[in-house]
Amino acid sequence: MSNVIRLTFPSRSEQRAASFAALLETFAHHRREDGDVFWLKENAEVLNILECTGQKVPEEALRTYDAFYAGIEDRLEFFPQYYRFLLSICLDLESLGLKGDKGAGLARWIANEGLIDSELSDLQRGEAARLLTRIGVNPEVDVTLINDRLSAFAARSATFTVPNKKAAYELTHIVFYLSEYGRRDPQLPPETIQSLKFAGILAFIDCNFDLLAEISVALRYCGETPPAAWEEAVAIATASFTVAEGENAVRQDDYHDYLVCNWALSAAGQKPFAASLRPGPVSFHADRGQAAPLREMSEIMHGLTARRSSDWHLMRDYVCDNVSAESADILLQAEATTDCFEDFFAGFARTGMRGSSAGAISA
Repeated sequence: MSNVIRLTFPSRSEQRAASFAALLETFAHHRREDGDVFWLKENAEVLNILECTGQKVPEEALRTYDAFYAGIEDRLEFFPQYYRFLLSICLDLESLGLKGDKGAGLARWIANEGLIDSELSDLQRGEAARLLTRIGVNPEVDVTLINDRLSAFAARSATFTVPNKKAAYELTHIVFYLSEYGRRDPQLPPETIQSLKFAGILAFIDCNFDLLAEISVALRYCGETPPAAWEEAVAIATASFTVAEGENAVRQDDYHDYLVCNWALSAAGQKPFAASLRPGPVSFHADRGQAAPLREMSEIMHGLTARRSSDWHLMRDYVCDNVSAESADILLQAEATTDCFEDFFAGFARTGMRGSSAGAISA
């Protein structure tokens, strides 16, 4: 009688556990020098996304940070300038299930040292205060004033009708901060929602799926549903990533795009981090082959000078006829899938110095 060999296959939960373990191992040990600022930034990002999306990460996967966690007090004492990264990593590890309770002690030391006073940016000061209050430590800063200034910036929708990636990323992170990364309704005014939509239109026509993913998450944290075309574009971009492993992995890659696109998938109710990764060096590479109409559109509008109009209905045919067919399709899709494209275009056209004020300036 021959022996019967039963084949066993890992369950879906086991596959996800292995995927998370490989993801965290590569970020913890195979991409950057342990503990340098780039290491801190990357690991803070991946752990924050796993934590705020409620991923069930097995403790065995988190144990890859045991050595880092064991010496985190020494790192904070010697590198206080990186306190936000260090505290964020510590709190997320503990929230995800790593055994330990160092976060409160670190937060108290940070508060006693007044490290928040070293921050110049309102957003960074606010984020630091959020981290302290998250663990029950009083940051002793007036967050009301900080929040008011950040809210005023976010509500100025005109800022986001012209290409300004720094401002757009600041906008999304203000929403993340004010919503406590999806933990509460930020109750933002319609003007801020408009800002997100304008920034999203720019990201969509620039085929900047990293930024579009952040904007989609921010809209959902505000209780809004992003346009289906935006989320579909992010899903396609996520599925299009290629992964280089082992000796083929490189340091400069699109890891942030990969993390944020998967974050957006999770916010939309889909399964993130579905790619099967092997433990070891890994780099992530986005598909950059798609043409983006933003530059073409900007050059055409700028070249029109005095003939430029802020009325999209007057300009639509001319613009679409003078960009590539693929770019025209994207522009028309952006128009059809948003309810504010005409308002966006009125700002994008930049015709505000005409008339009496322009004459006064030129004189």
